[in-house]
Amino acid sequence: MQGIAKALSQHGKQLRLAVLQHMNKGIFSWATLISRIQSESPAVIIPHMGLENITVREILRAKGEAQSRAVYWCSTTHLVHEAVKHMTANNVGSLVVLKSGDDKQLAGIVTERDFARKILLPGRPSEETRVEDIMTEENKLITVSSNTNILRAMELMTDEHIRHVPVFDEKVVGMISIGDVVRAIVDQQHQEVKQLKKYITGDYY
Repeated sequence: MQGIAKALSQHGKQLRLAVLQHMNKGIFSWATLISRIQSESPAVIIPHMGLENITVREILRAKGEAQSRAVYWCSTTHLVHEAVKHMTANNVGSLVVLKSGDDKQLAGIVTERDFARKILLPGRPSEETRVEDIMTEENKLITVSSNTNILRAMELMTDEHIRHVPVFDEKVVGMISIGDVVRAIVDQQHQEVKQLKKYITGDYY
């Protein structure tokens, strides 16, 4: 029953930063933050396992990506306009970018932030600009593997100020966001509290 408390004591700063990054607003009460995250999530994301045992693989499995190998991607030669339409159609904030002509070679990542900063603000035409001109390239890309612990993933994302990370196991197998990680942590905390209540009332065996 001490797993969540221990993890929060060790990683509390990163969790607070991650939550604020996910919400992208000012300062909120924890009650409001947790309530909003839980309202956006299924009742149970991942069975109670303890944070030290949860890896990125469990997050992908909960999202349905582990089985389907669903990866939203585009090619370096796609136009930015096409990439944004693809994001909008699938309600995602980023796309893995694969090298043109090779759907296994990771070239980088393109996000809504790239579109806003490199297309909208300077007034560049998205219908004439290729994804490779605005993406974060592979040599600057932060990735995780399916075996990465979610606390380590959260630490990487908050330290590097990024919201989306490709999951790479010799090839791209999925994508996680800071929201996915925060939801998983909050859900584990919620489940641990429920088990603790059962234990106190004598319903836990």
